[in-house]
Amino acid sequence: MAGYLHPHYVFSLREFGTPVELPGSGGWLLERQIADTGLKDAMGPYPLFCCRDWSSLLSDLRTFKGRYVTVSLVPDPFAQITPEELSQFFQLVRPFKEHFIIDKHCLNDGHITRHHRYYAKRALGEIKVNQVEPTEERLQEWIRLYSVLAKRHNLSAIKAFSKQAFETQFQVPGLVILRASRQGKAIGMHLWYRQSDVIHSHLSALDEEGYAFSARPSIRPAYALYWRAIEVFKDFTEVKWIDLGAGAGMRDLKEDGLSRFKRGWATGTRTKYFCGHIADLEAYRLLTGSDEASTNYFPIYRDGELS
Repeated sequence: MAGYLHPHYVFSLREFGTPVELPGSGGWLLERQIADTGLKDAMGPYPLFCCRDWSSLLSDLRTFKGRYVTVSLVPDPFAQITPEELSQFFQLVRPFKEHFIIDKHCLNDGHITRHHRYYAKRALGEIKVNQVEPTEERLQEWIRLYSVLAKRHNLSAIKAFSKQAFETQFQVPGLVILRASRQGKAIGMHLWYRQSDVIHSHLSALDEEGYAFSARPSIRPAYALYWRAIEVFKDFTEVKWIDLGAGAGMRDLKEDGLSRFKRGWATGTRTKYFCGHIADLEAYRLLTGSDEASTNYFPIYRDGELS
């Protein structure tokens, strides 16, 4: 096991819920208290729910009947399960975001837009990008870089992660780190998780120097990081797909800046779905005044927690 499938990953999120294993499928949920009600719900690990055996997922979830008010998760866009199959358990199965992907069978420099190739080559003239090992020194560099990102974007709760979360995530098998540096100092990093035949973009961050370079037309560290990542992953013979992730925010805006950036590297897209299940209708009604899984936010009583 590696990447999001590995128990270390879900245990990195234990500040936000108690990890609960799904024994048949090999997936994990986070069990959470609902305020001061004495009730509980469960969510899949952020940002993606993964499991070894998707054919056993629904039977696993049915064993929790009566234990939780709701269950919600976002399956891996490469999951071996269809929306129709998910609908056999979840009342709410809706397209959430498009992940930009690279099919390595179609991988060549020609699929990258001329714009991206230009800025990547210019950036690599002044910025060095290397694959590095997850050492203590690199961990501390990453914590520094991510703290800048979290402050700039006002990240909180699970999206902000924590020093303890990153300490555990650096121990997850399958972690691949690309480090951008100038004059030896790290100005950016990109973390990826390799599992099975997919490598997922996990998180990337720049420090203030990296952001300052990004404002200059000739030096854009993100372009250098993605270009070098694709070069590195060409040699990962077991990897068939590179998952670049989705655009910014909680909604699929399609034309936000991050979406445009990722589209320039991609050979296609895959849809990821949000799934919500009301397991205890009476408790859900008491908490929300509703009998239905809202398409705006689910569960309604946690509206805004990931904004």
